[in-house]
Amino acid sequence: MLLSRRALVKAVAASGALSALSVAGLPGAAWAANTAYVMAYFTETPQFQGADYGLHLAVSRDGLNWTPLNQNNPVATPTAGQMGLRDPFVFRKLDGTFIVIATDLKGTNFGQNSQYLHVWDSTNLTSLTGYRRIRMHTFNAHTWAPTVFWDAARSQYGIVYSCNSGGDVFMVNYTTDFVSVTAPQVFFSPGFGVLDGDIVVDGGTTYLYYKNLSNGLLYGARSSTGAPNSFTTYTSGLRMGNAIEAPLLVKNNEGNGWRLWGDSFSPVNADYYIWSTTNVGANSWTAMNQRDYTPPLNAKHGSILGITDAEYDGMVARWGTPNWVRLKSSNLPDYFVRQSNNVARIDPYPFDPYRDQLWRMVPGLADSAGVSFESVSVPGRYLRHYNYALRLDPNDGSAIFRADATFYRTAGLADATWNSFRSYNFPDRYVRHANNLLRIDPLSASSSVNDRQSATFRVTS
Repeated sequence: MLLSRRALVKAVAASGALSALSVAGLPGAAWAANTAYVMAYFTETPQFQGADYGLHLAVSRDGLNWTPLNQNNPVATPTAGQMGLRDPFVFRKLDGTFIVIATDLKGTNFGQNSQYLHVWDSTNLTSLTGYRRIRMHTFNAHTWAPTVFWDAARSQYGIVYSCNSGGDVFMVNYTTDFVSVTAPQVFFSPGFGVLDGDIVVDGGTTYLYYKNLSNGLLYGARSSTGAPNSFTTYTSGLRMGNAIEAPLLVKNNEGNGWRLWGDSFSPVNADYYIWSTTNVGANSWTAMNQRDYTPPLNAKHGSILGITDAEYDGMVARWGTPNWVRLKSSNLPDYFVRQSNNVARIDPYPFDPYRDQLWRMVPGLADSAGVSFESVSVPGRYLRHYNYALRLDPNDGSAIFRADATFYRTAGLADATWNSFRSYNFPDRYVRHANNLLRIDPLSASSSVNDRQSATFRVTS
């Protein structure tokens, strides 16, 4: 007899054979059912112009390049406690539905302790229901960065979070319904301060990745039981950029590899870095190139979960995709095209005003087969070339303006899976960056590698 996915989960749960649960809380054999990913996050930018402490969602087919939903606006906002969230964590329960939990904290007032976590239920992430807060402890201490895993031996979910009551440790409470929880107990206290734990159960091993506060590096620990105080650190420390936190461990939907995300909290670095490995049990993480991934706009301290085709399509239909694009540089992959004082340039992300990198890519003003780029931050102004340099000007309706502001989107000169943009009225010239400024120059397939790379961009959101 064939069982439905949900019935299979219940049958395996009843048999007690849940040691093979994946990160999604489903049996290992169910990895193939997930073909896409969802990320939950909040947003911040260096000068907080893009700060929003509601629940944001983005989707991805490959788990690397992300599409924010709802125009990168929140899909839910806390209405109790500190009226804001950080560190949202999305988890699939054994019945196939979702739970979202998050830190009860708005902004950066880290001295404002809360004993609670925000909680929502969801059938398929097209709506968030049952909003509540659950009290985790009675300490005068924070309750930060929750993560959830299924403890098969206990037949309960473990909610692990960062807490400082005499020292920075991970605490755990157990629950079956995310309404009432057991008394808190210490989950991981290795003799130095720790922060931002993420837990994945894979086969008979429970993995815990965390930040070591004594040296600022990310580490992995593991346990054969998942029980409190049973974890042993097995990796070397990891860091990219000037500072890093919030490790996020993700098993690929295909089941043949892993990624470890780290969130940079430095305003001069990219918001995320990623390592990859084919063997999560070994000490063998390899840094990924930033050109291979693009996090959601302004995303901070998120969580990632595998979802099905139907769930992906349902979320896109419900929340919608952005009506703007961003242009990412091929050879400077942390740089994005922006306007600054009406001059077109590329600068490293993140920056403020963050909206200066958002463009409405519309049919070409001179030829609808081409494209034109209208600024989101200054509506009515378009990218156009003038003396070969690109700048932002208001559309004066003239034929010369329409021609200067129209480009043909072609296969990328350095990478055919990306794009290049050929000038409408100077058809041998392409948009490229030089000394951070944008201009149009004569380029072809025979141009130098550097020149072709400087004219290649990824259209992303």
